[in-house]
Amino acid sequence: MSALTGILYAALIAYLGGWYTGYWSGNFSLLLFILTVVTLAYWLAERFHFAPARERAAARLSEADAQRRAALSAQGIARVDGDVEGARQEVLRQPWWLDWTAGLFPVILIVFLLRSFLFEPFKIPSGSMVPTLLVGDLILVNKFHYGVRLPVINKKIIANNDVQRGDVMVFRYPEDTSLDFIKRVVAIPGDEVAYINQRVYINGQAAPLQPQGDFYDEDSRAYRPHFLEKLGEKEHQILVDPRREPLFRADRRDGPFPYQDNCRYSPEGVRCTVPAGHYFVLGDNRDNSRDSRFWGFVPDENIVGKAFFVWMNFGSLKRIGSFN
Repeated sequence: MSALTGILYAALIAYLGGWYTGYWSGNFSLLLFILTVVTLAYWLAERFHFAPARERAAARLSEADAQRRAALSAQGIARVDGDVEGARQEVLRQPWWLDWTAGLFPVILIVFLLRSFLFEPFKIPSGSMVPTLLVGDLILVNKFHYGVRLPVINKKIIANNDVQRGDVMVFRYPEDTSLDFIKRVVAIPGDEVAYINQRVYINGQAAPLQPQGDFYDEDSRAYRPHFLEKLGEKEHQILVDPRREPLFRADRRDGPFPYQDNCRYSPEGVRCTVPAGHYFVLGDNRDNSRDSRFWGFVPDENIVGKAFFVWMNFGSLKRIGSFN
């Protein structure tokens, strides 16, 4: 068993090393599920086989010592050298391969349950959500807000709140579901949404905008027009770049996306009808974001959860707190 455990740890290190160096993309949910199952198997083996076997061996050792002492006592020898207790503790000691598998099961199980059904940490990797979220923000995602989903397969089994316009949502990227993206929900199923001349329109109505002056965008190292936008009942900040042209269709990297016929592109922007079970999302940094304008709609089965809290930014502790 120690050799098998060594092989399993070597495979884990190789997998993580290849993931870290970019040789392949990893799936942390699947990895955590496999670790939970493997450590559970070791925990069950320890509880029902290995630990009882060690206890029986220790009991036999104590019994043999007691018989030896009784035999010597019958011969009139009252004082017997040697203490079996040290040997008993050595027999009862859990070997390293069980300590590093069965011993880790409770911790891994708790992490798996918390991450799968309650909250998941997420790091902001790009500036697409500036000014709401900055590069380096460590955020929490509420996994049960939109419903309870089975881990790994992401199958919803219990419905909860509906997705609302203005929600900041984490989802699996439709073009590569091994990647998680974060954007703001702009339109829900059945909406006609348009992004024309850097302005959002929902069902023919322009989303209200209030100028907020200029914002210094560290990515572009330039000041950008800063607005307060309202979607439904939610207000949030956005950035636009008047120098950018709406080349959404021309910028597409891949072929047609599902329901692309629901969208009409023009030199001024794009207009789409959101299909059932899908959502149209945008980055708050409107001219520095690849989003539904480029790769289409987010299907409901890709939803990971609702982002709601910055729990750490090592470069700026004042970033800690909730956000819209």
